[in-house]
Amino acid sequence: MSIEKVRSYLQTKGYADKMLEFDVSSATVELAALALGCEACRIAKTLSFAVNDRTVLIVAAGDAKIDNPKYKAFFGTKAKMLAFDEVEAKVGHAAGGVCPFAVNDGVEVYLDVSLKRFTTVFPAVGSASSAIELTPEELETLSSPAAWIDVCKIPV
Repeated sequence: MSIEKVRSYLQTKGYADKMLEFDVSSATVELAALALGCEACRIAKTLSFAVNDRTVLIVAAGDAKIDNPKYKAFFGTKAKMLAFDEVEAKVGHAAGGVCPFAVNDGVEVYLDVSLKRFTTVFPAVGSASSAIELTPEELETLSSPAAWIDVCKIPV
């Protein structure tokens, strides 16, 4: 089970006790915000993309949208999200619980600067009813991203 894999990983880093599990779904930004009682923008959504033959995760603020020109400038190709039925096999977590922790080997993680607006954010932790509250710095430490990038636009 994906959440157990993440729990095991976070245990080695001293963060497993910060994991939150809910009796309700947190599979979407809106549902996670309801479960946590916070603003949707503070949900750290993890988006799964196919970039040529690579699997890439971009963690962004809940209110951010991929900016196609920025994405193409950074990755050199158009944004192509993984199909729902590809996500678990390629990433290691099922859609709705995708997070940047304990992912399959070879998966590249990027953090979008849209997250830096917040003191803390809430990424999932491997299931469609879980989250963890982290500072952007803790998120960076725990996810070991390839880079912080700017590929999103934020509504005004």
